[in-house]
Amino acid sequence: MSPEGKKLLNIIILGFGFMFMFTAFQTCGNIEQTVIKSFNSTEFHGSGYTSMAIIYGVFSASNLIAPSVVAVIGPQLSMFFSGLLYSLYIAMFIYPYTWSFYTASVLVGIAAAVLWTAQGNVLTINSTDSTIGRNSGIFWALLQFSLFFGNLYIYCAWHGHVHITDQDRRTVFISLTVISLVGCFLFFLLRKPDSESSSSEATEPLLQEESCDNAATSSGCSHLCSQALDAFVKACKLFITKEMLLLGVSIGYTGLELTFYSGVYGTCIGAMMTFGQDAKSLIGISGICIGVGEILGGSVFGILNKRIGFGRNPIVLLGFVTHIIAFYLIFLNIASDAPLAPEEGTDLEAFITPSVGVALFCSFLLGLGDSCFNTQLLSIIGFMFHDNSAPAFAVFKFIQSIMAALAFYYSNYLLLHWQLLILVLVGFLGTITFFKVEHMANSSRRQSDYDSI
Repeated sequence: MSPEGKKLLNIIILGFGFMFMFTAFQTCGNIEQTVIKSFNSTEFHGSGYTSMAIIYGVFSASNLIAPSVVAVIGPQLSMFFSGLLYSLYIAMFIYPYTWSFYTASVLVGIAAAVLWTAQGNVLTINSTDSTIGRNSGIFWALLQFSLFFGNLYIYCAWHGHVHITDQDRRTVFISLTVISLVGCFLFFLLRKPDSESSSSEATEPLLQEESCDNAATSSGCSHLCSQALDAFVKACKLFITKEMLLLGVSIGYTGLELTFYSGVYGTCIGAMMTFGQDAKSLIGISGICIGVGEILGGSVFGILNKRIGFGRNPIVLLGFVTHIIAFYLIFLNIASDAPLAPEEGTDLEAFITPSVGVALFCSFLLGLGDSCFNTQLLSIIGFMFHDNSAPAFAVFKFIQSIMAALAFYYSNYLLLHWQLLILVLVGFLGTITFFKVEHMANSSRRQSDYDSI
């Protein structure tokens, strides 16, 4: 197989591994607040929103050490062991206890930081400046198929259910745990790409055994400690660069809207009594529609961005406009107290007669807009920080996760219209700052082309 073919195969394997893992985890996140409300046990007192706030809070802090972990054990084993902790979190719902729920939340927060840092490292190792956009799109489209398959299963399993029984819950979460484990073991199919035409970082091995051998032949533990410290220092230095500070607003917005579409909006739909007895199963359909939007955006704006020829700015602008339309329709179609309603749902009226069609169309728009932002952020970070990809993606996930944690926290208290207002304001600022960084990237590219003449 040619070097380019091997790199593309690695990207596809990476995408499928994440697709299986997040078929389980994103489905879990989408339904967990609804599931928790239906628990028959009076001994469980957890909150899905609080759990997600813990996950993303620990996630953000753990990003400071994640590059060090990836540097020491390599990206392949980093993703595998992180995936096992994701599976543990999902399995906890089979027989839930409050202490195990929140303990697993902390562990998966640590795992998430390592997982996504390693993912960014593998993506960059297997990409060049000319293929980073394509590879980001391929990975993102495969990842978002997770929303389609997981939520389709939820719709079929819960169709017509007004109340989620213990048996319903166990069946779903046993299945999701197995699916997550399949994704973990797929990472062992990754192979080290050929080092030709690669940066110094691209010569880093994917296999942990090679990393250990190299360390042993040089200076053992001191070499590993040096690697870990170097990765940490690089992450701190990248965090305060002008480019990353500006991108931080855009990245922060993706954290806020990640919380909204992955947790809050599904709960809102499930709480709308006017949607009838199928309101619970509509959570699954909503997730499918989000997935369709994500896959369409990843395919078109990621894979074809070179052929479109207008750069990243129009795609990000389209994402923001798409979200504005979605937020306005949600404001009109969903009752303001829906995020905080009990299992029985809300009896407050929306501004218009609530429509299932409008609710699902908004789900599609949320997914489409999210893919526009994320594919272009992956692309611009991979381009601007190619030689320091692991620290750069750690900073990316640090900012995104801390904003997601903040959003999950305030989702316990704020009515829907206040949450939407926050999204609009931060989204506008994030779009403007992305434009500025894209202008800086274009200037850097032109200067590089000039210097090479």
